[in-house]
Amino acid sequence: MADRWLTFDCFGTLIDWSHGIRTTGELLFPGKGDEFVAAYIADEMAVESEAPFKRYRAVLTEATRRAAKRMALDLKPDDATALVSTIPYWPPFGDVGPALAELRKEGWRFALLTNCDRDIIALTQRRLPASFDAVVTAEDVAAYKPSPAHFRLFQSTFGSSAGAWIHVAQSYFHDIRPTHELGITRIWVNRHGEKDDPSLADAVIEGLAGLPEAVASLARSSTGS
Repeated sequence: MADRWLTFDCFGTLIDWSHGIRTTGELLFPGKGDEFVAAYIADEMAVESEAPFKRYRAVLTEATRRAAKRMALDLKPDDATALVSTIPYWPPFGDVGPALAELRKEGWRFALLTNCDRDIIALTQRRLPASFDAVVTAEDVAAYKPSPAHFRLFQSTFGSSAGAWIHVAQSYFHDIRPTHELGITRIWVNRHGEKDDPSLADAVIEGLAGLPEAVASLARSSTGS
């Protein structure tokens, strides 16, 4: 029987990315954690899109500098790397462990397709409550999603011979749009009740508690059973 693969975005889908940034922002700028998250998100996307390609640790650092400037706050030079220091400690969502345990019992293999560096994701994996069979990082493909590079590398390595392949992600911009364009089966984990067009996803769930059922339904549809 051919392998069945579930690929996952990591930060925002499995790891509570917003919590990690907000908590770090509070350490840097007490009382400004929520404002820091909003500023950081806008600046990170800009930094990732700039040439030449930068490793994610450089993106974290530069986006922190720009967010502080956007907020008109003083950032000590040594504090610009605060997110690089804290990211290995950002927690997984509570629904990750039970969902992945159930899916593993059903025989699914897991891969991470992440906008991250190899060394950072290796540290992050120590906090994830499941093992992963493959990892594709931004460092591997010298590009950040929504570039299709992650998906194409996975497809050429594993997906072309997979019995089934479903991508699971929270980010509509980074993951759902590009997988829709590539024709990859996809589940949108809409944790924040975003208003983007749900028809671009093959299934929409509010959290990973609904993932096993969504995966089973899509798997049945693909086999016609």
